[in-house]
Amino acid sequence: MTIKRSSLTLDLEGVKGMSATGLEVFDTTLHKTHTWLKEVMEELGTEDRHRAYMALRAVLHALRDRLTVEEVAQLSAQLPMLVRGFFYEGWDPTGKPLKERHLEAFLAHVAQELKTPSGPAVDPEKAARAVFKVLAHRISQGEIADIRGLLPKELRALWPA
Repeated sequence: MTIKRSSLTLDLEGVKGMSATGLEVFDTTLHKTHTWLKEVMEELGTEDRHRAYMALRAVLHALRDRLTVEEVAQLSAQLPMLVRGFFYEGWDPTGKPLKERHLEAFLAHVAQELKTPSGPAVDPEKAARAVFKVLAHRISQGEIADIRGLLPKELRALWPA
């Protein structure tokens, strides 16, 4: 990390005891979130961190809306704090889980959140597969089994084997 103040430049890479934010809890969540985004970028085959963020957010929102309130809480407990924040962003637990049971409806929800003026930032199915692969790597296998058990067969097919 490099900090610039007018003509003074400090290179903090490798300096022990230095904090990017001044709070270890924030530094930890920033690091973990960066790691998650990097994995999503790799799965999407992109260097664009913003696209990876959009994909992660869109898929998590579509998944969240298809889970029970209890399962949403259990999944969120395993997310990095920053990811947990945008996971819950705009969530209204009323009427959840959604009763949509088809792949097309799920991907339409993802596509809606990926919408840009020039079309989806990422292919919705590719985004779902990428995020599900990262979740399968980062979340406990018991939680993944619980989530998959709540999803219809068409959606389970998007998860890695």
